[in-house]
Amino acid sequence: MPGLFQEVSIGGITAPNRFVRSATFEGMAAPDGTCKEELVELTAELARGEVGTIIASHAFVEPRGRVRRSQLGIHRDDLVPGLATMVAAARDNGARIIAQLAHGGCMANDPDGELVGPSVFSRADERMSRELSKAEIGQIVDDFRAAAIRAMNAGFDGVQIHSAHAYLLSEFLSPFFNKRADEYGGSLRNRARIHLEVYEAIRKAVGDDVPVLIKMNSNDFVDGGFAQNEMIEVSKMLAREGIDAVEMSGGTPLSPPNRGFSRPGVQDPAEEVYYLDAAKQFKDNVDVPLVLVGGIRTYAVAESLVEQGVADFIALSRPLVREPHLVRRWHEGDLASSTCIHCNQCFAPARAGEGIYCVAAQREQQKPG
Repeated sequence: MPGLFQEVSIGGITAPNRFVRSATFEGMAAPDGTCKEELVELTAELARGEVGTIIASHAFVEPRGRVRRSQLGIHRDDLVPGLATMVAAARDNGARIIAQLAHGGCMANDPDGELVGPSVFSRADERMSRELSKAEIGQIVDDFRAAAIRAMNAGFDGVQIHSAHAYLLSEFLSPFFNKRADEYGGSLRNRARIHLEVYEAIRKAVGDDVPVLIKMNSNDFVDGGFAQNEMIEVSKMLAREGIDAVEMSGGTPLSPPNRGFSRPGVQDPAEEVYYLDAAKQFKDNVDVPLVLVGGIRTYAVAESLVEQGVADFIALSRPLVREPHLVRRWHEGDLASSTCIHCNQCFAPARAGEGIYCVAAQREQQKPG
């Protein structure tokens, strides 16, 4: 029977356990995208907390893909030394580390940046993206390839392609955003075309032994968006090409709060796994390891998901903001649920460039005793 704390393979590497830190925007990079010491220390702390595999940050592959000023960059060669310090912080403390490669598309928030996407899209703040040309799509594919090479030069164990949460690649998959009439729009195969091109470019660049993962929505949870049955079909396409694992998430900034990827409030253990039905459908139809994120905060739930074959890896984000040593606590026998209350207040300092931290925990510590 598979266990949470057994060594397990991801592509050509071995991780010390089945726990994954899902990539999280930390707001700990310099304005030019350089890795700061605060991010290095956070990475070390997660590794000391026995997180087996850390998926790092939310690194943008070209300037138009930057979501916020304090976002980590992987778009220039001179950023590699800073990235290498983060890799060393993970490795020196026993963790594997994978670089997440991302492009914000029409959800980028840099006020000085140009918004681009698969199609013209008007945002609620009245900013509008323009449609990418086919030549620009080809350049973005190459940006992902070049970013993967930089990740290898920095010493990362693998890379993850970000195609969730209404960022650029997710927008291509979603009919809600993608209204194109060429070979990148219309049918599901066309909407998935850029994913296959990005994957192929990265695979050729990094070789067969380096893990290449993808993070993908199970469902957009918006009318006319990417749907669960389509997620299964795209996963099959990528499986045929050799993808090493799929991380399943869901929702967009336009989804209802109770259907998004950072739902507020603590759920009953029986209800805490956001994408349980989608995960079961995935495992019934796709022969690729599944990394499952979304709401998991209870040890017994995580253990059950792995033992029942619903997921191969358990990914955590907000619980590790509150408790970077949660996995170690569980490993040492204290199996109480995460103390994270899923209030989402941790995102505010990250978005402000102050660095992510648990606001609720800080307030509790400041209360007069």
